[in-house]
Amino acid sequence: MNKIAGIVAEYNPFHNGHAYQVEQVRQQGAQAIVAVMSGHFLQRGEPALADKWQRASWAVASGVDLVIELPLTIACRSADYFAAGAVRLLNALGIVTHLAFGAEANSETLTPLSRLIPAPA
Repeated sequence: MNKIAGIVAEYNPFHNGHAYQVEQVRQQGAQAIVAVMSGHFLQRGEPALADKWQRASWAVASGVDLVIELPLTIACRSADYFAAGAVRLLNALGIVTHLAFGAEANSETLTPLSRLIPAPA
């Protein structure tokens, strides 16, 4: 089975932490990486520091294979809508088998929750 990873991101701007995430996803066996990214406007309607094309090109230059724009009506909402919309979009592609994301929560919170998610068949 191919391992296709989806990343939920804004890349505002793309920085070394984002590059590290892409590198780690690739090192963990992803054959391809799809990023869902906000466009010109970010969560809560704030304009991005760089346009969506520049931010997408940074992602591709760092190893992302495909960047898909999250629609404005979802991208400009709160984090829960942003994340849910991005995951729905990745799921609708029908090819993404794994999900990677950045979070400000610590691993003591996320690790137990991750164990509740069934592994793909």
